[in-house]
Amino acid sequence: MRKTPLTLALLCTTSALLFACNDSNSDATDTSKNSGPVAGTTLNIRLLETTDLHANLLNYNYFSDKQDDKVGLVKTAALIRQARDEVSNTLLVDNGDLLQGSPLGDYIAKVKKLQANEIHPVYKAMNTLDYDVANIGNHEFNFGLEFLMEATNDANFPYISANVFVDDGDDNAENDIPLFEPYLIQEKRFIDSNDQEQIINVGFIGFVPPQIMQWDKANLEGKVIAKDIIAMANKYVPLMKAQGADIIIAIPHSGLDVAAATPLAENASYYLSMVDDIDAILFGHAHANFPGSNYAELSDYGIDNDKGTINGVAAVMPGFWGNHLGVIDLSLEYKNDAWQVIDSQSSLQAIYQTDENRVTVAMVDNDGAVEAAVMHDHDETRTWVNEPFAKVSAPINSYFALVNDDPSIQIVTDAQTWYTQKIIQGTELEGLPVLSAGAPFRAGRGGADDYTAIDAGDIAYRNVADLYIYPNILKVLKLNGAQIKEWLEMSAGQFNQIEVNNNAVQSLINPDFPSYNFDVIDGISYQIDVSQAARYSAKGVKVSDDERVNNLTYQGKAITAEQEFLVVTNNYRASGGGNFPNIGADKIVIDSPNENRQVVADYLAEQTSINTEFGLDPSADMNWSFTAITNVNVQFTSSNSDQAKSYSQKFSHITPTNLTNNDGFALYTLDLN
Repeated sequence: MRKTPLTLALLCTTSALLFACNDSNSDATDTSKNSGPVAGTTLNIRLLETTDLHANLLNYNYFSDKQDDKVGLVKTAALIRQARDEVSNTLLVDNGDLLQGSPLGDYIAKVKKLQANEIHPVYKAMNTLDYDVANIGNHEFNFGLEFLMEATNDANFPYISANVFVDDGDDNAENDIPLFEPYLIQEKRFIDSNDQEQIINVGFIGFVPPQIMQWDKANLEGKVIAKDIIAMANKYVPLMKAQGADIIIAIPHSGLDVAAATPLAENASYYLSMVDDIDAILFGHAHANFPGSNYAELSDYGIDNDKGTINGVAAVMPGFWGNHLGVIDLSLEYKNDAWQVIDSQSSLQAIYQTDENRVTVAMVDNDGAVEAAVMHDHDETRTWVNEPFAKVSAPINSYFALVNDDPSIQIVTDAQTWYTQKIIQGTELEGLPVLSAGAPFRAGRGGADDYTAIDAGDIAYRNVADLYIYPNILKVLKLNGAQIKEWLEMSAGQFNQIEVNNNAVQSLINPDFPSYNFDVIDGISYQIDVSQAARYSAKGVKVSDDERVNNLTYQGKAITAEQEFLVVTNNYRASGGGNFPNIGADKIVIDSPNENRQVVADYLAEQTSINTEFGLDPSADMNWSFTAITNVNVQFTSSNSDQAKSYSQKFSHITPTNLTNNDGFALYTLDLN
């Protein structure tokens, strides 16, 4: 069995000793320089990357209980094997967010429990593909360090992470021990352009967003610390060169942001391109494609979207859930006594495409080895997620959650309120008004089919996971009216500013604002005036003095700035996730151990026991709306399904246009008059 990184950290008492304790399964047995080839020798290396798989191993959607050829390592694996067959020299890496994100991941972590003698299905699949190295993503910490170490223990490839360290409590940064090996240097034998073998020492270094200390505070506080990505790159990359790395590949689980550099930045890949001696960047985290349309207008920042380079450094980011394989073809030449990258081309290989009728067409067959490795776990997961345990009296969907109060949010916020009202009884907090915050997790972020859609009737766990896709922990904050208003002002950044008295088509939804940050706060009533400028950017930076949130009331009375409330949310938001103003761990008054998702399940079960015939009524209470605006033509996108279009008929202000965009979303008009 491979030694775990935690074992390494415990065995090694200094950073220097840590590097002496190299993974016995790594092929970095000799990082000394070879005698060197003849000057002018060239060779090509193909770098392959998977990222943000989120436990999507098969081409299957557990929420709809149907085959889904838009997702799955079982498809990406086929592309990996094809890409290897095309060239002589390849390297394969994974960039994290593997263990959480699908019902299969939840089932293994929370229901079946991973035993010491078992291999996590993620690694059953990945071990068939001969990965060279993997980096840790932020969601790897969602189930706790013990689970993480037990899961990764049986990966047939090493893990790296250069900015997470064991918390030794001594406030001395000089003796901090990395939780994982911060980097690896592997001796690789490649074939050059003259069909001769060359030995090249390939260095890999990985990073994770430092925000893990906020997002998973309950799992990590007092156990690890996270440091700045760029600072750690500047520390370790020179060491890698000194220890013989011919080329260095950075694997940051971090997106691409060209804004001014800030300490402990979440999305630092752009500034990694400025660190000397990094030759390629295989990045992720943002669930986006690079090269891709989102980055087409950034040439002024040194981004070549055709070639796939950032400040001249080859880079790629291959989407999410296995929908693309990232490919970088590097050309190297030996000159001036060193291997140097002289050219590169980045590309993305898709596992599917859509035809002229918007029908999904698989580009590759399932990989037989991956499929066979995880089929038993897949079958167990399907059985579990389909077991009914509650009822609802009306359909629940999230088709219009960004433009209308919505049942998929309402059922979550009602459950959180129910739970909190029970646990504050008999405490000093009893008597304070309880408000509840929820956001639309499935509102098209994963594509035109990524919406919650639950029929009336029986509820199974797959439906609860559909409503609340993250394994967050419930937290309760104590806030005043002024702080709540700023919270809602931040949420209102979901919308573009609408110009009044303008009949041209105007798009309502800001595509740069993630839907999981569009918090609806239930228990109060309010309106949002989108004719005003957003007060905060998507990153929580105040950008105007305008006020969008108005008519803010509690039980029919205007809320005062000093009025105190309890607000139920999750550990991500309560610990500062999303950069909401005035929100942080110092405001937490109830540090619950319960998952929000389990609270929703318990609430559904109790409500069903009260009304056994029909179950829970999930209807939204319409506590928020838009301030009226006249003479405007406002549009937004949502699902193109017949079910969504039929549901729109419930609302006089929402109308399908019968048009779709290039990504398969339907266009709808929103009447703000």
